[in-house]
Amino acid sequence: MRATISLDSLWQTIQSLSLNNQEWLLDKLQENIREQKEAETEYISKEEILAGIDAGLKEMKLMKEGKLQAKSFDEFLEELKHEA
Repeated sequence: MRATISLDSLWQTIQSLSLNNQEWLLDKLQENIREQKEAETEYISKEEILAGIDAGLKEMKLMKEGKLQAKSFDEFLEELKHEA
């Protein structure tokens, strides 16, 4: 058997709890949210990090040789904004 409850009813129930019980519930909810965010966090593999470093060093070499123009700081910031 599965019980259902509306969010309004749930909110009223939460408000009727003692302050200690509300704080306990808050701690549990925050802990649950933190765990879910950690599980969703993407990690970069060692190979991806090394490939990024390699690409950056190759770009620097091309810039030193005059074969590639360096970006301005403003262009760099704009690129970061679009990636996020």
